[in-house]
Amino acid sequence: MKPENILFLDIETVPGGKSLEEMPLSVQTVWEEKFKQFKSRNPDRYPDELSPSQGFEREAGIFAEFGKVVCVSVGHIVFQDGKKIFRVKSFKGHDERLLLAEVAQMLTNWGDKSTRTICGHNVKEFDIPFLCRRMIIKDIVIPEIINVAGKKPWEVRFLDTMELWKFGDFKHYSSLKLLTAVLGIPSPKDDIDGSMVGKVYYETGDVDRIAVYCEKDVLATAQVYLKLNGLELLDPDIVAHVE
Repeated sequence: MKPENILFLDIETVPGGKSLEEMPLSVQTVWEEKFKQFKSRNPDRYPDELSPSQGFEREAGIFAEFGKVVCVSVGHIVFQDGKKIFRVKSFKGHDERLLLAEVAQMLTNWGDKSTRTICGHNVKEFDIPFLCRRMIIKDIVIPEIINVAGKKPWEVRFLDTMELWKFGDFKHYSSLKLLTAVLGIPSPKDDIDGSMVGKVYYETGDVDRIAVYCEKDVLATAQVYLKLNGLELLDPDIVAHVE
């Protein structure tokens, strides 16, 4: 796979509301049922004193049914004057439907060529399924490149750096932060991390700060991919931000 044919992608998600009480009553009811199941299955992670409201603020952002997308950042490698340049762009904002519509159009355009693919860290288990589910909820047609319905495994155009690092070990999980540390790549977690995105969003509404963090994850993912394939790393100072 030529690096210039890969679109590196990362998303940031938050709970669908600042609090559980702000959600529709029907959603509150199903969350309370789901949270009860969480607590019974994993009491160490969800102690008895943790209320459904507290659990919603802490966990809802990782579930497409209860969360929403506030930022999608993408990047790809281009060659200019003999240099590798990483071009990065973020789709961000409070209007999730508008954000997702723009992302869908971008992915449709990117997927026009069959040689192109998408790469992310844990993208197969989180980013792509989350995007697809939220697009359905928001009545947006899922771009062909991320719609896996009816496709054979070899027809799916995703690369997952976490899966590449597993080397067939299906029980193994390594975070992007861990991989950047062991591979000698600058960490993208120098300001906020995923657990803080919801708090930043609902306390300050600062989607620009979230986008900066998301773009760093995209660059880090690209660096991990290049490292895993024995390719020269990108110069982090040669990053072109596209509006």
